[in-house]
Amino acid sequence: MSIEFLINCTPQETRVALVEQGVVQELHVERTASRGIVGTIYLGKVVRVLPGMQSAFIDIGLERTAFLHVADIWSERQHGEAAKPIERILSEGQNLTVQVLKDPIGTKGARLSTQVSIAGRMLVYLPQEKHIGISQRIEDEVEREALRERLTRLVPADEPGGFIVRTMAESASDEELAADIAYLRKLWGEIQGRGTGAHPPRVLYEDLNLGQRALRDLVDDDTGRIVIDSRENFQKLTAFAQEYMPKVLPLLEHYTGERPLFDLHSVEDEIQKALARRVDLKSGGYLIIDQTEAMTTVDVNTGGFVGARNFDDTIFKTNLEAAQAIARQLRLRNLGGIIIIDFIDMETLEHRDMVLDEFRKALARDHTKMSINGFTALGLVEMTRKRTRESLAHLLCEPCSTCGGRGEIKTARTVCYEILRELLREARQFNAREFRVLAAPNVIDLFLDEESQSLAMLSDFIGKKISLHPEASYTQEQFDIVLL
Repeated sequence: MSIEFLINCTPQETRVALVEQGVVQELHVERTASRGIVGTIYLGKVVRVLPGMQSAFIDIGLERTAFLHVADIWSERQHGEAAKPIERILSEGQNLTVQVLKDPIGTKGARLSTQVSIAGRMLVYLPQEKHIGISQRIEDEVEREALRERLTRLVPADEPGGFIVRTMAESASDEELAADIAYLRKLWGEIQGRGTGAHPPRVLYEDLNLGQRALRDLVDDDTGRIVIDSRENFQKLTAFAQEYMPKVLPLLEHYTGERPLFDLHSVEDEIQKALARRVDLKSGGYLIIDQTEAMTTVDVNTGGFVGARNFDDTIFKTNLEAAQAIARQLRLRNLGGIIIIDFIDMETLEHRDMVLDEFRKALARDHTKMSINGFTALGLVEMTRKRTRESLAHLLCEPCSTCGGRGEIKTARTVCYEILRELLREARQFNAREFRVLAAPNVIDLFLDEESQSLAMLSDFIGKKISLHPEASYTQEQFDIVLL
């Protein structure tokens, strides 16, 4: 399967699109003003210990204090010891070296760990551990054991630290592995040096930028080319590849065309579609995707699809297509947390199993950790997808100021009735000569037409004049009552 990476760079942001067989599957965005901090190592200070929650708040210099749970304190999990309560491990004012596991999301601060890990091209270095692990994505037991033996030979027994072998190491030579080991040990020495005598909060290590991380983490043997539209970043990534991953060098291309790179490959169109609530399927069916604080729900509908011989086949074929589309949307939108999928109800168990198999197959291409349960008694599919960064919608959008993020607004008639109730309250409280209503033009139009009698009746009841004034700048839900 040929995979392309398109890297669009501007001074404000970097965007990386992963394209498989001409279709955008993933989009990664990093803005200069708000770079993600997962993997960043800080020297922090404990500002509060919460024994009841077995957690602590750590000041690492961000707007919100970060969160550290007792389960993420490494020293208490070694040698199989029973974990001590957090109040016996940490105290307020204590300096602590921590690494960010999750970016701040919404109102939640960053999630931290005291177990440091530093990723290289082939390996992940664990300075506090002393074992060699193999990535779960390498499934062949013989290959896993061979890699473990090779690394054991390359890592002297008297040197500190352990390693996790990444999938990139499957085809690596001993020289490449040794170079990665030396680089990671040197980097850890520099990090320790920065922390000596420093005052918190302080950044000790920042992860690579998005373009470099894409080369390190996403590029594999299936990658056909990597196209970069900025000369400066092409040169930087070329230098990075020369030092750390020479095999990638032939894949790098500098795009010099007049037409923007993302326009040429229809990536901009895909971004707009990925922000929409509705996703149309080729068959005529469609998905409705709703993202909330608690979970994401996906509803599958047949729409105008009537292509099969009978209704059961129509439902089955729509669900099969939806399974592929949902897997792609989860990657493209970077949806995480709890996800509930409401496929169209299927009568036969065979159809259910086939749709679930198709869904699992489509999800296999996703590198993010997830777990999928079968159909529940209500016919829903429950799954979780690891959330380590903001979703595309949360990154590019903000809640609507008119509806407050509800996705809908009150009707003009509802606002009219609210105004009538407010007028009555004001009339009982204040002895004004006249009440003037300021509201959106369509609300005023309703008062002048269908609700004119209601307004006249209220005016007679309170014995005061009510005048209307349309305000073009007002939203439909917004109104003011002025006492004259």
